[in-house]
Amino acid sequence: MPGSGQHPFGPHFKPEPIHWRAFKNSGGHMQTSTSVNDYLRDHIRTVPDWPAPGVQFRDITPLLQDPKVFRIMTDAFVHRYMDPKLRPDVVAGLDARGFILGAVIAHELNVGFVPIRKKGKLPFTTVEETYELEYGSATVELHTDAVKSGDRVLLIDDLIATGGTMMAGKKLLEKLGATVVEGAAIVDLPELGGSKHLKDSGLPLFTLVDFAGH
Repeated sequence: MPGSGQHPFGPHFKPEPIHWRAFKNSGGHMQTSTSVNDYLRDHIRTVPDWPAPGVQFRDITPLLQDPKVFRIMTDAFVHRYMDPKLRPDVVAGLDARGFILGAVIAHELNVGFVPIRKKGKLPFTTVEETYELEYGSATVELHTDAVKSGDRVLLIDDLIATGGTMMAGKKLLEKLGATVVEGAAIVDLPELGGSKHLKDSGLPLFTLVDFAGH
């Protein structure tokens, strides 16, 4: 691993979408055989039986604590969304960890950021969307002036489980006339079915790491 302050994948690091297995500098020389996916996975902490017995909680806070790891993670998203075909007009982050990642990506892309919040947390006029949970339901809201009709929006969260929150966010943005170009997250839990449900509904997805189980 390079010394403090150096990018662990070298100064010319540029990730490629989804399946990165090796990285080269501008001269074509191999920098490392470690994938971004594996590198980030090694910095995600699994907490067993939290918040309930049988749940394997995927804790992303170690990704945020180390500035080098945080930079690698955000670069992976930023380089993808610099592509003109995917570049958004706005980044929308889902409450609450989507705010951390979404705001950084929006800043790097030089576009606006808007928060999609739990009901009752936004002060201005809102639109809202209710979605079902395993036990009960939840509602998220968005300011009515957060996006304009025709805006291309990147919708981001830290993790996709059942997909309910991201689907609700997509519907909110569409109520205001925006188009969600892609949903993005750090972690996908495919066995919970959320990513399949979102893709089947027509929402393209981009995630960095997947974990088996709950």
